[in-house]
Amino acid sequence: MSAHRHWTKLREAVVSTQSTGRPYLSIYIPTFARIPSLNQPVFDKTLTHIHTMAWQKDTEKKDYMRLKPETETYDVVIVGAGHNGLVSSIFLGRAGLKVLVLEDKDVVGGCVKTEFPFRKAPGLAASTGAYLLGLMPPELVAKLGIDLPYIRRDPHWFVPTTGKGYLLFGSNKEETKRQFLEHFSKEDYESSQQIEHELEMLRDDLGKTWLMEPLSVEETAEKFVRPALRQIFIDLCRKSVGHYLERFPFKSNLLKAMYAVTDGFSGLSEGWDDVGTGMNFLIHNMCRLPGSDGTWMIMKGGMGEVTKRLADAAVAAGVRIETGRAVTKLILDENKKGHIKGAVTQDGRTVLAKTVVVNADPFRMRDLVGRANLPLEYNARLDNYRRDGMTLKVNIAFKKLPTFSCLPVDKGQFGTTTHILPPGDDVIEQIKKSYQQAKEGILPDFPTIEWYIHSTVDPTIQNKAGHHNAALFVQWVPYELKGTTWEKEEERYVKHLLKILDRFAPGCSDLVLDTFALTPPKLEQHFGITRGHIHHIDNGFGFADRLPYNTPINGLYSCSAGTHPAGSVIGCAGHNAAMRVLKDLGIPSSKL
Repeated sequence: MSAHRHWTKLREAVVSTQSTGRPYLSIYIPTFARIPSLNQPVFDKTLTHIHTMAWQKDTEKKDYMRLKPETETYDVVIVGAGHNGLVSSIFLGRAGLKVLVLEDKDVVGGCVKTEFPFRKAPGLAASTGAYLLGLMPPELVAKLGIDLPYIRRDPHWFVPTTGKGYLLFGSNKEETKRQFLEHFSKEDYESSQQIEHELEMLRDDLGKTWLMEPLSVEETAEKFVRPALRQIFIDLCRKSVGHYLERFPFKSNLLKAMYAVTDGFSGLSEGWDDVGTGMNFLIHNMCRLPGSDGTWMIMKGGMGEVTKRLADAAVAAGVRIETGRAVTKLILDENKKGHIKGAVTQDGRTVLAKTVVVNADPFRMRDLVGRANLPLEYNARLDNYRRDGMTLKVNIAFKKLPTFSCLPVDKGQFGTTTHILPPGDDVIEQIKKSYQQAKEGILPDFPTIEWYIHSTVDPTIQNKAGHHNAALFVQWVPYELKGTTWEKEEERYVKHLLKILDRFAPGCSDLVLDTFALTPPKLEQHFGITRGHIHHIDNGFGFADRLPYNTPINGLYSCSAGTHPAGSVIGCAGHNAAMRVLKDLGIPSSKL
């Protein structure tokens, strides 16, 4: 088959894929093409990679690549096709720039994709990395012009106990109040109401700041936050989540812990009393999508649907996306000191561009450009950000749904964020102990666990056998274990976590058909994030304390999750970096 005929056939595949909406793979071709995947993934021997299979032949791909020029020229090269990189590409493409997105993985999405990781449950889909959509601003969704099929979870929070008490948060305010008063106390209910009201006002005040270059915390308070909340906002940003929650008269330590865990600790390498947990808490409460009522939502079809639609919008804007083509080095202009010149890819080719936007984390960006090419103060700033990821994600295939001892009938609890917390009045002390164990390289006896079963809300991700997908988001675990290794401990520890679930839902572990665990080192390998840190840098760094979009090298920018506003599936970093590029190039952006 000639190269021309081969790519004609690939373009025909685009039409069939658009009509089916099946997972797709773009490959190294003149225009972005999407190839229907087969039903199952290909696993490598270590189970640390998942590849979507496509029907193109390696020989045909190589034949075509021989026709490529050794040097290509673009206005902008974007390194990485994660959600922020794709958002940047959309706005830069719409501004009339010639944009190339280079992604080292075989599919777009970064940590935001839908995969089929279960050998024993073929066809069962899972959002293996990011798993909920909440923080993307509605203004950005409107500006992108994309339709996101998110689903409101109602109820959205479930706090089970090993006894008869429980709390099921949802839109039915009277029912939530009844549960508070029956299983907890009037003081707990009033505390919850006060927190929710305060956070709602902060969301309203701060929403607009996420789509602009950041000010300091104090300047943000002065310019955007209503006077009555300014000091509360500053303290929340500059102090711990524990300090914030002490302002409210909770009687139940379990409920206080629930608020801290779900929003204050997620993805963070800090503990209960540490500065930064308050900022993380604020960030995770910025859910403003229509119909969300301040809650996180599920994407129909899995989180890969977000990046699929972003990729579609990028292609419509004239952007070229190439997957399976890693950038190995960023090059500087030898004739203009301190200016970017382009990128070298793993095939040895050079892509010239006066603007390079890096979606990869800040530490990988530094590796690509070379530490010696950056000023001492910039390197010191990056070194100060560097933390080990302390998150474990356990993806699970269930044969059928478990039964909670505290709530044996189905009242919607399976579609929630289910908080598995240590039982007893000393829950906060147990949480502090688990954090200390993790910091010392020890796997905690009872880490904090958030449990999700998304297939109950979105049955489209189930397989033909009707299996359910689930996930445990476990906080905290060490990146490196003291006296042993993850290779030796992973299987044992996953079983230990399942036994913890058995205490709340007896027999749960017997219902597990398969698991796909991502330890911090596996998160690093699978998604390409340094030290397995899911937010690139801690969300304890906020506003102007995060990495700037522009770098000391002229023409080199970052749209990493390490920039403002935060790590999560937000997209603002991609938007804001693109706006900074256009400003520096003198290109109007007001009509984009």
